[in-house]
Amino acid sequence: QVQLVESGGGLVQAGGSLRLSCAASGRTFSMYAMDWFRQAPGKERVSVAAISASGGNTRYADSVKGRFSISRDNAKNTVYLQMNSLKPEDTAVYYCAARNTRVLIGTPKYDYWGQGTQVTVSS
Repeated sequence: QVQLVESGGGLVQAGGSLRLSCAASGRTFSMYAMDWFRQAPGKERVSVAAISASGGNTRYADSVKGRFSISRDNAKNTVYLQMNSLKPEDTAVYYCAARNTRVLIGTPKYDYWGQGTQVTVSS
């Protein structure tokens, strides 16, 4: 069992930066590839960044490529999302989720979800 708790959200002006953290409980965190999702009001929840269990591979949605960076510290059971050059359209609830695999291949399924953290970007 893994519990995920996000933090670091808040209100920021356009062009600003935030760093989200997702702290995981349990000793098996390093076995899971991880994603950061976001869900804006009235829209579907979508993955914006993913990282393999080792941290060696990452993927980004086109909408955030070059602005967001995902990383992880397996010793601290934490995955991060550094968000730079934020835009109003980045406003959403951000969730971290654990895949049921170590690697970023195939159709992902997610075993565990956090409760989400709100990010609001003002223009």
